[in-house]
Amino acid sequence: MTTTTPIDLDIDARALGKVAVLFGGHSAERPVSLMSGAGVLEALRAFGVDAHGFDPAERPLQALKDEGFDRAFIALHGRGGEDGTLQGALEWLGIPYTGSGVTASGVAMDKTMTKRVWAAEGLPTPAYRALSRAELTRERIRAIPDELGLPVVVKPPHEGSSIGITKAMGYSDMQGAVELALGFDDELLFEQCIEGPELTCAVLGEGEAAVALPVVEIRAEAGNYDFENKYHTDTTQYLFGTLPAALEAEVRQLVLRAYHLLGCRGWGRADLMLRKADMKPFLLEMNTSPGMTSHSLVPKAAQAVGIDYPHLCLWLLAQARLDRR
Repeated sequence: MTTTTPIDLDIDARALGKVAVLFGGHSAERPVSLMSGAGVLEALRAFGVDAHGFDPAERPLQALKDEGFDRAFIALHGRGGEDGTLQGALEWLGIPYTGSGVTASGVAMDKTMTKRVWAAEGLPTPAYRALSRAELTRERIRAIPDELGLPVVVKPPHEGSSIGITKAMGYSDMQGAVELALGFDDELLFEQCIEGPELTCAVLGEGEAAVALPVVEIRAEAGNYDFENKYHTDTTQYLFGTLPAALEAEVRQLVLRAYHLLGCRGWGRADLMLRKADMKPFLLEMNTSPGMTSHSLVPKAAQAVGIDYPHLCLWLLAQARLDRR
């Protein structure tokens, strides 16, 4: 282990008490969460942490209190785990948890609201339209490419892992993209497509102590970083050091500001696009409970600065706290 890691890894694992690793859940991202939770559970137990798997889809949250859990590692993704509802329940139960609090989790899970916050503060994010199911007439759908240009990215704003997302290349693709996304959400986000490299940047910590980890450039097969290429193939490339030093510093500073504006804490990961025409970065979204699978990006970025997967899990657990101190 290198001695130049940006966080303090000197942690007494046995002092962390009885720990629930929350994974599974009811969201569309349940399969990813099961993989994340299994990895976290194994890592924590390797340090001697009294860690137990806990699936909220199978057991009531009150059992966390009844069974004497001291803290919770949230490895749930999507609705019901990453959107502030679970965080609120844990606040009520008085059980410290990893990651952002209620408000930051709720805002960040809503891609449309996140973009509104960032845009209001002058942070770069692609132009967009947000429409409810009732507003999605054929005439309105057809007008969107005229307003945003083609291609248009169509998203369900309350899902993650690229679920329900389509890159509509022409007018004829729009209706199918809308129907797919409506299977996951009652409000849709239509986003200007920024052509260029896809980037991601993780953050660890809180407030002034928060640090942005090295930027990762993602190169997926045919430029399509979808659910399959995220979790079930080994052809996607994750590259460090592809940006000039000044641009790398700019992206990391932008991500830190985006993280702070949303009120995030503990950890998070911002996804961005780098416009090829002028190398300008654009923020897409902030993940407050990022994946922890073998293909996940936060562990890869942490490894680049000397933090291996088990130590990352242990450190995140040690940061668990409540909004109400």
